[in-house]
This record gives sequence, C-alpha cells and structure tokens, in this order.
Amino acid sequence: MELLDWIVLIGTLFTIVGYGTWKTRGSKNVQDYVRGGNSSKWWTIGLSVMATQASAITFLSTPGQAFHDGMGFVQFYFGVPLAMIIICMVFIPIYHRLKVYTAYEFLENRFDLKTRSLTAILFLIQRGLAAGITIYAPAIILSAVLGWNLTYLNIIIGILVIIYTVSGGTKAVSVTQKYQMAVIFTGMFIAFFLIFSYLPENITFSNALDIAGVSGKMDILDFSFDFENRYTVWSGLIGGTFLALSYFGTDQSQVQRYLSGKSVKEMQMGLIFNGLLKVPMQFFILLVGVMVFVFYQFNTSPINFNPSAQQTILNSAYAEDYKTLENEQTAIFKEKQTLITNYITTNNKALTKDIQELNKQSEANREAAKTLIAQAAKEKIVDVETNDKDYVFIHFILNNLPRGLIGLLLAVILSAAMSSTASELNALASTTALDLYKRNYAQNKDENHYVEATKWFTLSWGILAIIVACVAYLADNLIQLVNIIGSIFYGNVLGIFLLAFFFKKIRGNAVFTAAIITQIIVIIGWWFNWMPYLWLNLFGCVLVIALAILIQTLNGKK
Repeated sequence: MELLDWIVLIGTLFTIVGYGTWKTRGSKNVQDYVRGGNSSKWWTIGLSVMATQASAITFLSTPGQAFHDGMGFVQFYFGVPLAMIIICMVFIPIYHRLKVYTAYEFLENRFDLKTRSLTAILFLIQRGLAAGITIYAPAIILSAVLGWNLTYLNIIIGILVIIYTVSGGTKAVSVTQKYQMAVIFTGMFIAFFLIFSYLPENITFSNALDIAGVSGKMDILDFSFDFENRYTVWSGLIGGTFLALSYFGTDQSQVQRYLSGKSVKEMQMGLIFNGLLKVPMQFFILLVGVMVFVFYQFNTSPINFNPSAQQTILNSAYAEDYKTLENEQTAIFKEKQTLITNYITTNNKALTKDIQELNKQSEANREAAKTLIAQAAKEKIVDVETNDKDYVFIHFILNNLPRGLIGLLLAVILSAAMSSTASELNALASTTALDLYKRNYAQNKDENHYVEATKWFTLSWGILAIIVACVAYLADNLIQLVNIIGSIFYGNVLGIFLLAFFFKKIRGNAVFTAAIITQIIVIIGWWFNWMPYLWLNLFGCVLVIALAILIQTLNGKK
C-alpha cells in the first residue's frame, strides 16, 4: 500500500466515526438512545437495515463464492422480498401499537417473563458469536494479505465501532450507516468497471458473460428438488423466507433499525426498499466475483489465493510437489486462454466441452494443492485455512487496482465490518439492558440509569466481540458460517413469535418448554448434518409450533 491508500483508508474511517459521534452526542433518555428518538426517514431505515446485514463478510466472501461456484448463491436471497411483505403486514403494526423497545418485550405481554428472557438469551448467544465473526472476518484476511497483526486489527476495528455506538446509540448507528453504504456502493461500482476495463479490448460485456456461462458460473436458477443441494430456488423461497422472517422480524439488530422510524409508514417503506434492493445488490456483488473469474481467464492467478497457505507449503517438504502443481496450472491456463480466445473469435460451440474439461483439470489441481497445504500445516502443527474463497477478491484488489482505489476498497471492507458490528453491539446492549437487566434485576430506575446501563453493556459486548474475534477460526466460507449460526437459532425464535401472533390459545409454559426442546433437537440435527442448514429454519419453526400445541393440548386435558 502507498501513502495515498493510507490517507484514503484512514481519512474515510475516521471521518465516519467522528461524524457519527458528533452528530448523535447527548442522548438523555431510553427513547432517544434505543429507538433513535423515532426520527428516522424510510431511506435511512432501508440503508441501515441493509448495512446491518451487509457485513465485511458479504464483500469479501460473496465475490469469492461466485468465483468458485458461480451465481447460484443469489437464490439464497429469494425469500427476502416475501419476508419483507409479511413483516410489514404483521410484525411492524404490532410492534408499533405496543410501543416496544425490543422485539422480545412483546413476548412478555403475550406470554410471560421467562419466555421473553429465554428468547432474548437465544438472540444474545447467536448474535454475540456473529458480532465476533464480523470483526474477525476482515481482520484475518487483511492480516494474512497485508501482513498486519491480527490481534491489533481486531482491537482497532472493535474500538472504532465502540466509540460511536456507545456515544450515540441507535441514532449513531443509523447515521453512520448511511455514509458507510455510500462508501460501499461507490467502491464496489468502481471495482466492477475497473475489472471490466482490464479485460482484453476485443472482450465485450456480452463476451465476458458468455465465457462465464461456458464455465458454469452463470447457472443462476436451480429448480431441482435435490434436498442435498444447498442452494436451489426452493431452498431460497422456503428456507430463505423463514430465515429472513426470523432475521428481519425477530432479530433485535434488525428490529431496532426500523423501530427508530417516524411512523408505521416510514418503517414499512424502509423495509420494502430493502426488500426490493437486496436481491439486485447481492446479484451485483456475485457478478463482481464472476467478472474476477473472467479476468483470471486472461491473467495468471495463484493456485491458492491465501498467502499464509502459500508461505506454509513453500517452506515445507511438499514445496516441490506444490511447484509441480503450479506449473501444471500455468500450462492449463495457457491452453484455456487460447481456447477461450478462439471460442470468442469464431463462436465455435464445439470448443465448449474442451473449455469445461480444462476447468475440471484446473479445479482438480486446486483441490490437490489444498490437500498438500493441509498436510504441510499438519506436519508443522500450524492452523492454516486451505479454502481460499475469502481471499480471491482482496487478492485482486491489492494486485490490480491503482493507488488510492486500494485504500478505498479496504475502506469499503472495514466500513462494512463497522456498520454490521455497530448494529449488533447496539442490539445486544439494548436487549441485555431492557429484556434482562431492567426486567429481572433493576426495575423502577430513572431513565438516565438505563441509558448508562445500556452504554456499559455496549462496551461489555464490544470487548466480548473483540475477544471472540481473537480466538475465532475460519470455516469453509465466512458468509456461510454466519448464516449457519443464524439458522441454528432463528427457526426456533421465529416459531415463538408466530405462536404469539397467530395461536391465541397457546400459553407461556407450553411455549417455554417447546422452545427449549426444539433448540436441543435443532443443535443435534445440525451437528449430525440431518439437512442443509437453510432448512433448519423451517424445521425449527415448525417443530416449536407443533410441540407447543401438543404440550398445551396435554396440559389442557390434565
């Protein structure tokens, strides 16, 4: 990185943090601190909701996901628009009518205190883990690629978020997220057009899509009923809808974003705005990854994009074997480049099979490289991530973008990390202060007491998130890891809320018991891999409803 990159990066981050802290200082009551004084407009709500979900993981992992597996991941988001409509029709009017500060406050009105507390605790567990991952994800990748100290990065990101979140609460989060999203969209659009400009002059956008299509990267829709296929239209529409309902309708990190709206209409318009923009946004981010794939059909790429993995293997007894694979990969690249050029020039469809065969050989080489890296890491007793999906986009940024824009794209990644983490810390603190502390331990205190308590809980959760980030480890793919954690808990929580909304005869004891049993069963199902994780949302939701009805029926007979 050059001096200009550092100026852009540091200037962008500190401007956002400073502005958010200054603009929202001095919240005196819970209404201002937790619900932002109910002053947010619909576009602020929409961007804030989007920024909360679009963490750094989105902008690091999603392009890498498309690079390796193509556009099919977009099906995961097909349920979001449906969920937005349901939330606008059912959830928002109830939350607004009851004037709740947290989603779980409604559950005490409907059931009892223990059900409210249990649901809040389930949220705190999964969101507390996710907060650590949203800090850790960009930190470990930037650390590996740039050579920055991982622990220091975790601490710096965490402290920057804590400063303005503690100072201004919900309003600070919403205000800063508008500008963070502006930085994010600007950076991603610039990256997309630069990638395209780097392609050979005779390659049009249509040609680029054709190359991606021949390589299987443009297979967007999968209508198969293969239950083991993780991403299909059906898993997106059914499992994705239940996940989105749970996340946007019951997760306090999202609910708190739209509870800050001036009116029901502003809240609903904000969510509809998010629902309309979410799928196109994810499609575009995936398309960036596909364009990176096309770029590397004309430019050499490493056989593994993780620099720490490469360093481990090249300093091991397997270095020669790895170099042999690299030479084979180079030969495949040259042959494929010639074939693709001929394919575009002559439009000879007969070359499709040859290109696909070379792609298979290339993927086989990448898998062989991962095996060697794993063996080298095992012998050296070091923890090295062989899966390089999360490193593809950052590798392209650092090795191909002009000076200044590298700083901007790094600011995009860190802004996304900060915006998502801020929402999570804000929601974790509000839930802890109002659903657990105030309701169970410190009733009848003045407003200032609860504001101060929420600030201290924000600081505490921020420190805990930094600790989680410092001891976390990489999974197969970071964006999947966050969604897996959510899917383990979200179905159960959504089921509790649906029982509250639509099953008027079900009482708190039945729901409380059913929720505990369901959570245990869902964790067991995930551990033994009963089904793809998206379906856990539907499974948990249906199970808790069925168990609650059964328990209530048995209690009624007694």
